[in-house]
Amino acid sequence: MVGLRSALDRRRHVARTGRERAVRGAQAQPASADQPGKIPARAVIDKCRRCDLWRRATQGVAGAGPPRADVMLIGEQPGDQEDRAGLPFVGPSGKMLDRLMDEAGLDRSVCFVTNAVKHFKWESRGKRRLHRRPNVTEIEACFPWLEQEIAALQPRVIILLGATAARSLLHRTAAIESLRGRALVHASGARIFATYHPSALLRADEGAQRLRAALVHDLKRAVRALEDLGR
Repeated sequence: MVGLRSALDRRRHVARTGRERAVRGAQAQPASADQPGKIPARAVIDKCRRCDLWRRATQGVAGAGPPRADVMLIGEQPGDQEDRAGLPFVGPSGKMLDRLMDEAGLDRSVCFVTNAVKHFKWESRGKRRLHRRPNVTEIEACFPWLEQEIAALQPRVIILLGATAARSLLHRTAAIESLRGRALVHASGARIFATYHPSALLRADEGAQRLRAALVHDLKRAVRALEDLGR
């Protein structure tokens, strides 16, 4: 029935949901379906207007890694240093991730690293720009980019780092504790492993050793799964 309405009526109809409100007034831009088989470049993501996060971000931050990586790691969003550099996981969380991956025997140079949300969401605290968690509308608005990355890469293993990454890919809200250890499979056939975001370890006071062990354990599970798939 919606398809029979005039263009004006259709715009009024879709504007009722939060996601369409984020799209209203968007400038023309390539959508994920417009570039099948291609990893979205930073210059393309930087033009994204599906939500308002671009207004305060320095630039869009695309994923980075080999174009046919077997392993894809998905974080939450760029941080302050990532926003300035235009690269994912180059700040404190990225350095922590490097150490965890080394301990788990996972070579970052052969992995593709990205985020569920491609623009930095922040609030001022003096001279500092502090991270703010993306909301559902922002996560969903950015999902086509993640979907395009997966379609282009065709990874065999996907590692979700934190609840925002899980919310984006699984399209539901769930605690990481409830997802860890579960046998999850993407529609593409890729094995999915959910674990904590490395920034959680940076914030941890008590229980840091337990959290670190859990992260390394989950990354090792992903490594073993990749090895099994190669047999």
